[in-house]
Amino acid sequence: MKTRNHTSTPTTFSENGPTPERRARSEFVGTAPARVLRTVQSLLQAGDITQPAADAAERWYRDYVFGYCDYVEFSEQHRPSTLTRHDAVSWQLVRARAMARITEAREALGLCAHQRLRMMLVDELSFRAMGEALFPTISASSSQRKIAAQCALLLEQLAAREDAARKAAKAARSTKNTIR
Repeated sequence: MKTRNHTSTPTTFSENGPTPERRARSEFVGTAPARVLRTVQSLLQAGDITQPAADAAERWYRDYVFGYCDYVEFSEQHRPSTLTRHDAVSWQLVRARAMARITEAREALGLCAHQRLRMMLVDELSFRAMGEALFPTISASSSQRKIAAQCALLLEQLAAREDAARKAAKAARSTKNTIR
């Protein structure tokens, strides 16, 4: 009986990208990791949202993926810190903070907003697909316009909420430092 010699080769980042078939069907934006050019980018290019709102969407997406899927996507320019190494416990604590940010956003903006963020960022649905799912009784063009407006408003609210939370945390830190 012949035995096979299995050697494992590590998968490189470029091998983890979209398949050629997927690349042919979708337009991608960014270098690493490649994402489908869809809702957030189209809202930004149309001037419907600001860059801080698009950045807030990216942070929400990264927190969601880390919290629910337990991995982090780094860009090719990322330089790992040599000062910090996570063990299993500290990794889960960082993951719990990401989940807390997702939960806080859901509580502040509501479950409907959370669902729209998931559809838009995680599921990468187009405005047309989101409109058909959320407004099945009206025309596709009307539902597409409605959902695009809702998503633009939602992303601006997400950015404003993050900004307010950041300012509150900064004020709490400064108060804590003056008490000492």
